[in-house]
Amino acid sequence: MALPGSGLIRFGRRAPAAARDDAPQPGELLFALPEAMLLVDPDDLVVSVNAAAENLLNLSSAAMVGRKVDDAFIVPTEYRDRPAGRESSGFAAYDLAIETPRVQRFRADFIVVPIVDRPGWRMMLIHVGAAAHRMGHRLERSGGTMTAIAAAAMLAHEIKNPLSGIRGAAQLLESTLPEAERTLTRLIRSEVDRVTQLIDRMEDFTDTRPVERRPENIYSILEHARELACQGVARDVELRESYDPSLPPVLVNRDALIQVLLNLIKNAAEAIEGQPRGPGGGRGVITLTTAYRHGVSVSVSEGGRRLSLPIELCVIDDGPGAPPEIADHLFDPFVSSKRSGRGLGLTLVDKLVRDMGGIVQHERLSDPGRTVFRLLLPRAKVGER
Repeated sequence: MALPGSGLIRFGRRAPAAARDDAPQPGELLFALPEAMLLVDPDDLVVSVNAAAENLLNLSSAAMVGRKVDDAFIVPTEYRDRPAGRESSGFAAYDLAIETPRVQRFRADFIVVPIVDRPGWRMMLIHVGAAAHRMGHRLERSGGTMTAIAAAAMLAHEIKNPLSGIRGAAQLLESTLPEAERTLTRLIRSEVDRVTQLIDRMEDFTDTRPVERRPENIYSILEHARELACQGVARDVELRESYDPSLPPVLVNRDALIQVLLNLIKNAAEAIEGQPRGPGGGRGVITLTTAYRHGVSVSVSEGGRRLSLPIELCVIDDGPGAPPEIADHLFDPFVSSKRSGRGLGLTLVDKLVRDMGGIVQHERLSDPGRTVFRLLLPRAKVGER
């Protein structure tokens, strides 16, 4: 049923079936969605809710409809305190502490979508669960994580010392053997070198020293990374660009962001390797995009402090995507779908992005089939050097 005088679709338990057939109405489809959704009018009154909102907030539709939003749940201060002039724009904040008047607390993503051509009307969505997988890891590291990183760094250092001795002994032994008998000593040296390289990569993400961040031109970094990729990891792949031309300076470490982009482009190139694209059988495509996202922020501490991350940078490929069984663990160490993969590339990406105060997301789009790695980064403040 349409709201009187508004043309908006009302969704709820009593949405009528279509008169001409049994096809579900749009309102019924919204009601069936698993995400908690509330339709709110310009006076902050709840107009309609779906079943997921009733279950999440532990309130019936009758107890919420016609009452203020804060009677259902306490709207986050980040949304209420947004800058003047943003009332009609969308809003998104992740991993928020949500409270209800009944003192129920939970963490969730909170997203507000304005209704086009209906000033003041908006849809509020509350998403609980899997936020860490969609939005990347939290910016801070817990005490247990810090201890594990320190232990891994110490272990890597201690392992490299005897490896150096083993390689030196094999090299010395090799010099005393005839050429026909040097196969085993060469095998020892090659295996030692392989293990050493693996440990070197482990040490990259056990470094907990803060990185130096400066205001940088995002387009300069993208162009540099693109040129490097086209000469190396993506030389046989079509690389496209779709940039917002008006982004402000980003607060990052230039070298670290270039490394992140190269890792993601390399990952995308390997994902589409050998994959036909369309009837012509051409190679796959990697697309680099940028955008400015108003209102996107994440928690940086348990005390509730939040950080704005409005600058979005995406690396998109049309490959087959990660297997479902590992899709939620791509940023964990030693997780890889490639036979020769070490499972450390995306772990390093996650570590470098967090060190710069940002987060990295992974998302699989089914229509069309594309894989998206999304970086959300802080902008540089005016006058910052």
